[in-house]
Formats: sequence, structure tokens, C-alpha cells
Amino acid sequence: MFHLSLQCADHVRRYSIAPANPFGWEVKLEEDREVRRNDLYLDWHRVERAMALFELEVLQLTASGWHLTTDVSQ
Repeated sequence: MFHLSLQCADHVRRYSIAPANPFGWEVKLEEDREVRRNDLYLDWHRVERAMALFELEVLQLTASGWHLTTDVSQ
């Protein structure tokens, strides 16, 4: 549903939002292979807010030199 990976030098951030079984959505942020955020939301409005925050953070990071990568591990 939403998967992005960014890299700057040896640092990697992975953002994802995916359907969770049996219902809801998993919102996850990994930084250098360490899970920084892993939330399960049942309310779509919370998912929308999390996605907006992810998009804002990605914009800020790309403006400061991070670049989108192809994540082969997903």
C-alpha cells in the first residue's frame, strides 16, 4: 500500500503501511534495520495522519540529501 526506502551514506530508512490480518493497518518505520515505529491502527483516519507524517518526513530528508532507493528486501 505504501512502501518507501531512503538512503544517505550508510543510513537507510524504510517506511511502510500495509493491511494487517485480520483487520486494520500496520504502520512501520525502520531506521538502519532497527524498528523505530510499529503501530497497528483500526481507524483509517489515524493511518492517513501517519501517511501524511511519513510523506512530510520523506520530503524533508530528500531536501537534505537523502535519496529514494529500490528496496530488494521487501
